[in-house]
Amino acid sequence: MARTWEEKSGGVTAPQGFLAAGVAAGVKYKGRRDIALIFSEVPARAAGVFTTNLVKGAPVLVTMERIARGRARAVVMNSGNANTCNGEQGIRDARAMAQETARVLNIPEEDVLVASTGVIGQPMPMDRILPGIAAAARELSSGGGAAAAEAIMTTDTEPKETALSLTLSGHTVTIGGMAKGSGMIHPSMATMLCFITTDAAVSAPCLQEMLRHAVDRSFNMISVDGDTSTNDMVLALANGRAGNPEITAENEDYHLLRDALTEVCTRLARAVARDGEGATKLLEVKVINAASERDARLAARAVVASNLVKTAIYGQDANWGRIICAAGYSGAHFDPDRVDIYLGDIMVARDGVALPFDEEAASSVLAGREVRVLVDLKSGEYEATAWGCDLTGEYVNINASYRT
Repeated sequence: MARTWEEKSGGVTAPQGFLAAGVAAGVKYKGRRDIALIFSEVPARAAGVFTTNLVKGAPVLVTMERIARGRARAVVMNSGNANTCNGEQGIRDARAMAQETARVLNIPEEDVLVASTGVIGQPMPMDRILPGIAAAARELSSGGGAAAAEAIMTTDTEPKETALSLTLSGHTVTIGGMAKGSGMIHPSMATMLCFITTDAAVSAPCLQEMLRHAVDRSFNMISVDGDTSTNDMVLALANGRAGNPEITAENEDYHLLRDALTEVCTRLARAVARDGEGATKLLEVKVINAASERDARLAARAVVASNLVKTAIYGQDANWGRIICAAGYSGAHFDPDRVDIYLGDIMVARDGVALPFDEEAASSVLAGREVRVLVDLKSGEYEATAWGCDLTGEYVNINASYRT
C-alpha cells in the first residue's frame, strides 16, 4: 500500500478545527511557559493509552475515567508539577483544572481531559494554575501549536511537534502531534506525554485500536533510562472536520490512517529518544529475521535499554558482546550461534562469533549523532526497531538536582 504523506507545519493545530495555546503561569519557574491548552472547535472522538505504573498521577486517573466515553473537546496540561501522590487533594485539583477549562471555554466539564508533568509529591499551586488556564484560553489560536509544545517541556532541550496530511476517499486529512519527554523514559504503554489531533472522521473504537497499534510500534519501543513514569499518557482527538466518510471498520482508509498515525508517533518517539537527558547520540536498534514480532520487539527493546550498551555507545567502544548479551536476556527466542551483528555497515559478529574488524572505523561509526545497530537473529521473517540514546555523566547531574 503506497504511503503518500505530505509534510505540514503547525503541530497539533495543523488539522482543521483545532486551536492551541501555551502560557507562563509560574508553576515552577518564572517566565517559562507551563500551561498548555488544546481545543477542538467541534466535538471530537477521543482515545487514550496510559502508564501501567501502579502509582498513577491524579490527572491520569481522571482522564482514564473520562476517555472511556470516547469523546472530548479540550485537553489542559501543565508542566512543573506532576500532581502525583497528592492524595484526594490531587484528584480535586485535577478536576478543578478541568472545571476551570470548561468554564472559560463554555463546554461540559466531562469533555475536558487533564495532564500534568513534573515533580512528584509536591502540592499543586492552584492559585497560579487556574489563572494560567484562563490566560491560555484567551490565547487560543490556529497558530498556537508551537507555544503549547513548549509549555509541556520539563528537562526537554527542545519542543517536539510534527504533522502530515494524506488523502482518504478523496478528502485531505491532517494529523498533528506534540510530545514531551527526556527522562523517566521506559515504555510500558508509552512514556512521556503525547497529544495527537486529526480532522479525520473516525469512530472512537477504531481510533482507540489505531492508537494502540501506533503506540506499540513507536513509544513502546523507546528507552532513555529504564524508568516508567507515573504520568505517562498518549491522547488522540479526531473531530471529523476533513469530511471523509467516517471510518467505522477495517478498510483501506482505516489502514492508511493507522499507518499515518504510526508515522506521527514514530517521529515523536524518535525525538524523545534523541533528546534523552544528557544524551549526545540517538541509538537505533533494528532486529531482523526473528521468529515472531514479539521476539523482535523484545530483543530490540532490551538492547536500547541496556545501560552497558548505552555507556559503550557514549564511549565509542565497539563492545558488541553487550548487544548479544542484552538480546539473550530479553526473553526472545533465538539460536545464539546464528546471530550476526552490525555497527552501522560494519559487521562485527557472524554466527555469534567475533569477526576481525577495524576498531578505529567502528569507533568512528559510534562517534556519529545517530548510531545504528543491526541484529540479525536468522530465526524467521519478523523485524522490529527500537530507539534510545547513550548514557552520560550529564544524566546523573540532571537527575541529582531535579527537585531543586
